[in-house]
Amino acid sequence: MTDTALTVHQTARPHGFPTADHFTVVESPLPRPAPGTALVENLYWSVDPYHREMMDGDFPLHAPLEGRTLGRVVASRDPALPEGEILLHRRGWRTHTVVTPDEVRRLPRFDGVPLSAHLSILGGTGLTAYVGLTRVAELRAGQDLFVSAAAGGVGTATGRLARLMGAGRLVGSAGTAAKAAYLTEHVGYDEVFDYHAGPTAGLLAKAAPDGIDLYVDNVGGEHLDAAISALRERGRIVRVGTIAQYNATGTPYALRNLPDIVEKSLRMEGFLVRDYPHLQEELYDFVVPHLQSGRIRPDETVVDGFDRIVDAFLGMLRGENLGKIIVRATGAGS
Repeated sequence: MTDTALTVHQTARPHGFPTADHFTVVESPLPRPAPGTALVENLYWSVDPYHREMMDGDFPLHAPLEGRTLGRVVASRDPALPEGEILLHRRGWRTHTVVTPDEVRRLPRFDGVPLSAHLSILGGTGLTAYVGLTRVAELRAGQDLFVSAAAGGVGTATGRLARLMGAGRLVGSAGTAAKAAYLTEHVGYDEVFDYHAGPTAGLLAKAAPDGIDLYVDNVGGEHLDAAISALRERGRIVRVGTIAQYNATGTPYALRNLPDIVEKSLRMEGFLVRDYPHLQEELYDFVVPHLQSGRIRPDETVVDGFDRIVDAFLGMLRGENLGKIIVRATGAGS
């Protein structure tokens, strides 16, 4: 094992789209665990859209960035954290970290399921999709669904889970024709449009001419406006994210059809997945058998090497990923 630890720090607040100059890699001696702690060598890192929001003020400057991470205990001074154990924690964007038992979650290993799935369809990404569909939208069999940013981590997980739950027509938006083809050929979407091809309202109306019952919103802005118009009476909107505004420097998009929420008795609700840890086992029970049977699979873009974590994050913001983007330590395997 190396004697050196690497950590990524944010060095400045971005105005608009961040660049590599907003980050730096700090080298330090390998930390040593104190009594009641363990040293974890990290294997997989999650980079997520919400990290961009946190760069505007939630992440302290010149300090390690946080994020969901999978790692292996390599030195322990607590019997609750045995060496060799695989853990999930949030002290990410570093190669090694010292953790206490209350900062981690021990992960089950499922035959035939890759470890990385605990950061994608079995992790916060999949749990977001599951909570949005079952608890917020209350999806029922046969209902028609529109998902924006459908080729991202939450979008692919939402599509796969909605199809397992018996959704009716499944419509998505994506940033390229190639992503649209992947979603219809592999994920289970019935129709996906490239939102660059024209006004979103017109593209959605063509893809879902009879309207929709539910909208899972990862984008906001013009997509939300279009979905409000397309929703049938008593439709539901699940707010997951607002990607369209994360790097914006101008005036936010102004919704033009808010009266429709009243006139059609629509319901719009946002949520934070961190409030639903009690549903983790329920997610496992629902999804794992389908992963093991091959009916579904994790949608992941894996980037090898901790030294590429910033590139992976910026690439995700540019839409270069299909499914959940995950950084894998060199030699970590699956």
